[in-house]
Formats: sequence, structure tokens, C-alpha cells
Amino acid sequence: MVLKNIKLNRREEYSLYAAAVIICIFVLIQFILFPIINKRERITRAIQVKTKILEEMTALKSKYDAISNKADLSKSRFAKREKNFTLFSMIDSLAGKAAIKDHIVYMKPSSSVSKNSQYKISSVEIKVQNVTLNELIPYLYMVETSNNNVFIMRLSISKSGGQENFINAVLKVKTIEMVVS
Repeated sequence: MVLKNIKLNRREEYSLYAAAVIICIFVLIQFILFPIINKRERITRAIQVKTKILEEMTALKSKYDAISNKADLSKSRFAKREKNFTLFSMIDSLAGKAAIKDHIVYMKPSSSVSKNSQYKISSVEIKVQNVTLNELIPYLYMVETSNNNVFIMRLSISKSGGQENFINAVLKVKTIEMVVS
């Protein structure tokens, strides 16, 4: 080796050793420590991203379960309906039970069928005049709590002409029915 014949004084030897140590430290930091730190940061970021995805999936799963439970409840109520169920006749019979049938001005049935579907959306618009709130509330309750998947979609209440405690109401009731072929 050529380096054995070179004579260095003490200060140069210390400088050479210091340079070698600095180069070793640089190599350790650059090729060992930085990759470990970068890998740890990447893993930490990946864990954070996966945690967020898991939280979103959990939230979506709970929404799906809630919708699925509602769908199952609707299917069971739909299956329990009478075979010849019609919304109009149900609304009419409930009006008789609630003793407001004499106050009904009109009942307008309508329905819409989607293409390629075995179901139709049926609705009935009802106008009731000169009833008290105490007479109307039981009727609304009976409609909403029936086991026939019937819902009040719109309700408009106004004070009756000149009478003190009487009101007029227009409500729209909807349900889903099977299309009869």
C-alpha cells in the first residue's frame, strides 16, 4: 500500500480520523437512519388512512343495516296487507272510524307506475272542512300508525271561515301497491 509510506503529523492524523468518523456517521444517517424514519412515517400515514377508511366503512355499514332493517319491516308489513288492499278504501274506512267522514269535501285518488316495476305509488288527496283539531288528530294517528305502509306526505291546516274552533285540512296520503296485471 502506498499510504503506509506517507508520514502524517498528529494533527493530520486526527483530521483524517475525524473525516473518517464524519463519513461513517453520514453513511449511517443517510443509508440507515433516514430510511428507517421515512418507513416509519409512511407506515404511520398508511395507518391513519386505513383508520379513516375503516371509520367510513363502519358508518356506511351502520347506515346499510338501518336501511336494511327498514326494508325488512316494510316487506313484512307489505306481506301482511289484505290481498285486495286499496289506499282509497283504507282512507275512507278510517275516516268512518274517526267520525270525520261527513266533513270530507273530496278525496282525489291518483297513482303512478314506474317502467319495468311491479309496484305503483298510490296517493289520495283529502280535503276536510269544519272539523275540530280533536276530531282530526285521531284520524291522522290512525293513518300514520296503520300497518299498511301508509304515510302522510303533505298536510295543510287552516282556520275555518268564521267559526271559532273549526279548521280545514288538506292532506296527501301515499303508499306503495302491487301492480295488478
